[in-house]
Amino acid sequence: MSKIKRHQTSARMSGIAIHGDTVYMAGAVADDANADAGEQTRQVLAKIDERLKIAGSDRSKLLSATIWLCDMADFDAMNAAWDAWIDPANPPCRACVLSPKLARDGWCVEIMAIAAK
Repeated sequence: MSKIKRHQTSARMSGIAIHGDTVYMAGAVADDANADAGEQTRQVLAKIDERLKIAGSDRSKLLSATIWLCDMADFDAMNAAWDAWIDPANPPCRACVLSPKLARDGWCVEIMAIAAK
């Protein structure tokens, strides 16, 4: 049985949980809630890169991503940032859903991802 390794933990949650060769990452949001959707997406993707590095992985090993947008009018801006970041030879499975309200005012993009180690 594989042990579970956790990183970026608090009493409420872990930012990263590794079980076997699978890396699970909590939803990530931008540091700057006043930024537009494209910039918020870039900030979130940078956090995912950081988490992948901590876990001993990288974006070429992404398996899936779930993206929440507060407004589908931001879909193109989010996709522009995503397309510039993603490894086009190894795109993950992906879902993008409308969530009219995220946990805090100003956040308009949240992304949760799973990767192989």
